[in-house]
Amino acid sequence: MMTRRNFLQTAAAMTVMSSVPAWANTRLPIHMAVEYNMLPDNLSILQRFQLAKDCGFEQIECPTSNDADAQAMKDASEKVGLPIHSVMNMDHWKYPFSSADPAVVEKSLEGARTSLRNAHLWGATTVLLVPGVVNPQTSYKDAYTRSQIALRKLIPLAEQLNVTIAVEEVWNKFLLSPLEFAHYVDEFNSPHVRAYFDVGNVVLYGYPQDWIRTLGKRIAKLHIKDFTFHHDKAAGGNVARWVSPGDGDIDWTAIYSALQDVGYQGTATLELASGDADYLKDMRRRFGLILSGDMPAKGK
Repeated sequence: MMTRRNFLQTAAAMTVMSSVPAWANTRLPIHMAVEYNMLPDNLSILQRFQLAKDCGFEQIECPTSNDADAQAMKDASEKVGLPIHSVMNMDHWKYPFSSADPAVVEKSLEGARTSLRNAHLWGATTVLLVPGVVNPQTSYKDAYTRSQIALRKLIPLAEQLNVTIAVEEVWNKFLLSPLEFAHYVDEFNSPHVRAYFDVGNVVLYGYPQDWIRTLGKRIAKLHIKDFTFHHDKAAGGNVARWVSPGDGDIDWTAIYSALQDVGYQGTATLELASGDADYLKDMRRRFGLILSGDMPAKGK
């Protein structure tokens, strides 16, 4: 039999519970991956995969590789039990898709095709591509048009290999708002072209949580890193630098909430400087705090 006292206690408890967000203390269903180049380059391919696994990472993102290295990475992935989830294309900076020179564009397309074939070999689901570069020789409009023409040439191969082309926003003076980025992706009208969203790359001119909510289901993969921009008297001016997650200006609680709101359930990859096992384990620990909504606010 419920007494008046029991009723009041139960009602009070329910009131407290209703004031706590449904996602509080809930680990987001996101796989934690490490970027291959974060692993010490004095180790063999197999040793690098093993170190990533030992440090607690669940997946890995690898760069475009020649046939021999690609096979070695596949073998290491299978032996260690660390899936390769994505390929970071390597030719899109030196040979931009937005170039006015057809030979340069074709060179970039060749590199992207290698990346797509790497992905198929490894069982990876995405290839990260930088779509274009705006510079004194390439206008914004030309970068937009040329890059879409070039990337459309890759869609048939992506469809054949069942790999997604994931375009990333980087410091290339291109796709500078979440609305434009979303529109750019939508214009391909293909499930094989989506967004690779880098949380740290937009901090100078936007809020990552806003980009996440705007891009929503377009997001295929995430890059995780932190960034700080502040006035340093000792340096005599403004200082901008990449820092470890939690040490910069990103509001990770807001990122957590935005990812929960859009229901993102893919893979996120740390993209930071390389380091030893202790460093990698600490980055993995910080990664876990982000995905659990427990990363302290800066300075706390």
